[in-house]
Amino acid sequence: MLKIIPYSAEWRERWEQFVWGSNNGTLFHTRRFLQYHPAHRFKDHSLLFLGNEKILAVMPGAEKRTEDGRSLISHPGASFGGLVVPKTINLRAAFQLVNSLLDYCSFAGIEAIDLTASPIFYSEKINHYIDFALMKNGFTYRKREVSSFVTLDFAADAVLSNFKDEAGRAVRRAQKLGVQVRQSSDTAGFYEILKRNLKLRHNVQPAHSLEELNHLCELFPQSIRLYGAYLDEKLIAGVVMFNCNKLVTLAFYVSHDEAYQKYRAVNLLFFEIIRVSIEQQFRYLDFGIFTVDMQPNWGLARFKENFGSKGIFRDSFRKVL
Repeated sequence: MLKIIPYSAEWRERWEQFVWGSNNGTLFHTRRFLQYHPAHRFKDHSLLFLGNEKILAVMPGAEKRTEDGRSLISHPGASFGGLVVPKTINLRAAFQLVNSLLDYCSFAGIEAIDLTASPIFYSEKINHYIDFALMKNGFTYRKREVSSFVTLDFAADAVLSNFKDEAGRAVRRAQKLGVQVRQSSDTAGFYEILKRNLKLRHNVQPAHSLEELNHLCELFPQSIRLYGAYLDEKLIAGVVMFNCNKLVTLAFYVSHDEAYQKYRAVNLLFFEIIRVSIEQQFRYLDFGIFTVDMQPNWGLARFKENFGSKGIFRDSFRKVL
């Protein structure tokens, strides 16, 4: 008999163990990540799916008042959420999970459900069982963003062969001009570059404050790292990487100092990051989305495709109950 209960602190250790042993769990699904947010920021409504007191699935979530009423949504403090399931998931189990979710929400007075799933390449055993069960139960796509990723199926010494000519030339230019790439602890210096760049290009602020970024680096010292590009000892560009699970490393923040554009430091950064990621045996590098509300950013798509990336859906599902 499958039952659903809201998350509470006594389940924390078992939740973490389940996520890291699951088919599609990521750093973003862990309580350790979600609870870096202040308690008052979101109304947490994460769920455990249990059978004989054994965890069969988990779903990070929060409550939010939307135009459709009281809604259960993928946790706003994470890039994606959705159902985290075991490697042994099958079609019948997927339908049982979705049916139980709908029963729970109806009983709890939830009026709408909105789930943003991690892209399919985050799964160890790739399948669309949950997606199919959602669609057959009346969920529709709220939006389908395109996320870009590189399949790391080549040798570490063959990175440039996967780049387009333009990116390869930029890498060689950066090397010739003396740019050096290394892991860095200068989050404050990088954050200033990031803030200026986001303000200039998009008139927005970073998703995290500097204090939050530093806190996340402290929480996940082996999984969240800043790679810096230096000219002499000056930081001119950086990439913050999130190792999301054993399959995927994600380029979360990418930025450069516009005054040093000619040095092509970001190209060299990704050359080194991809090389290191292959050595660390990651299967994919996630470049993140290059659409916003399903509108393509052509320049960003072209930039990411220069490094050999291709696009895949990052889906958000919605159902009004």
